[in-house]
Amino acid sequence: MALKVHVDVVSAEKELFSGLAEMVVATAELGEMGVLPGHSPLLTRLKPGQIRIQISAEETHVIYVSSGLLEVQPHVVTVLADYAEDAADLDEVTTIKAQEAARRACQDSMFNVHCARTLAEATAQLQAIERLRRQVRRQSQ
Repeated sequence: MALKVHVDVVSAEKELFSGLAEMVVATAELGEMGVLPGHSPLLTRLKPGQIRIQISAEETHVIYVSSGLLEVQPHVVTVLADYAEDAADLDEVTTIKAQEAARRACQDSMFNVHCARTLAEATAQLQAIERLRRQVRRQSQ
């Protein structure tokens, strides 16, 4: 029998998993990390991604996490998620629509940021021209 670690995954709304696992893989801020039984204590922030709980060689439980914290102790792994959902419960069509809407919003935001920057540069140039004109007028008087 393989060594196991106790894993708890909870969100503000519900408990998503509580049980023993051979390994946990999570998407931390600095990249994907794996946790085995006996891992050194650790506390890290999670970014949007998956928590993969390998229960056995044949069974893996996958949970989507929006963000949160991952605490590792030698015999316990705890995930405190802001929002989490079992991957099996996610609606693919709704998720694809949300992804497309987010892409459009990002394109609009980039365009607006680009326009705002261009406007700010043009305004600064016009202010510089106006300042130069006033300076020339003063010198000619």
